Formats: sequence, structure tokens, C-alpha cells
Amino acid sequence: QVQLVESGGGLVQAGGSLRLSCAASGRTFSSYAMGWFRQAPGKEREFVAAVSRSGGSTYYADSMKGRLTISRDNAKNTVYLQMSSLKPEDTAKYYCAATIRRGVPREGSAYDYWGQGTQVSVSS
Repeated sequence: QVQLVESGGGLVQAGGSLRLSCAASGRTFSSYAMGWFRQAPGKEREFVAAVSRSGGSTYYADSMKGRLTISRDNAKNTVYLQMSSLKPEDTAKYYCAATIRRGVPREGSAYDYWGQGTQVSVSS
């Protein structure tokens, strides 16, 4: 089992940047593919980005491609999400998730463990 704790959210002006972090417990962090998802009030959870176990493969939501960089440091048991050129519509709670399943899923249902989330608010 793995426990995930997100940090780095906050209030930022449109056009600004934030880096989210997700720290994982346990000694098998490199066994998990990691993903970031977000959920805005009244909306369904949506995929944001994911990274393979080695960090060599990354995947992004089309709506945010070009503004995101996901990375991981297996020595620190941490996954990061660098977000730039933020827009008010990026306002949401952002969740980190881990999956032991094969591949790098983009569906939230494929992830086994979730953090509590960190709020990102973008003002216009």
C-alpha cells in the first residue's frame, strides 16, 4: 500500500505558474505509474497527466498539453507537476494517484491509491 500527500497548490494569477508535488510513502514507489487528475466544482474528475514507472514516458491531457510537465524522482518518492500559463478554467482540486497495473493508464478508475488533493485557484 502507498500513501500520497500532495502539496504546492495555491492562488495564482492567470498566466502564472505552479509546481505541485506528491510525496509517496513506502519503499516501492518505482513500482507504480503515477498520475495527476483534477476536479472542479460541479464537474467530473478529469485526467491531467501521467508518468511511467521509470519516468521515461509521459502523457498529457490534450486540453493542457504544452503547459504541463510531469516528472518523478524515484529516489525521493515524489512526483511533480509543473504547470505554466495557467488559466481561470484550470481552477480545480488536483489529485495525485498511483497504480500498480500494467502500462500508464489515463482513466481514474485504473488507479489504486489517491491523495487528498491540493487546491489550485487561478484568478483572472
